[in-house]
Amino acid sequence: MEIFAERLKELRTERSLSLSGLGDKIGVSKTAVMYWESGKKIPSALVLKQLALFFGVSADYLLGLED
Repeated sequence: MEIFAERLKELRTERSLSLSGLGDKIGVSKTAVMYWESGKKIPSALVLKQLALFFGVSADYLLGLED
């Protein structure tokens, strides 16, 4: 879960998005994004897919299953 949190934050900040900015883009609250980036929670499979599509990476990359 730590790798997911780090990669999500890295991708978000590379695009100069705030927590709420990313949340707005994928239809979740900024609190949800904050929990994911802090490693307290992980998104559902559907939201993981939305994140992967939005950032143009694979879900495996986000989860740390590939480099």
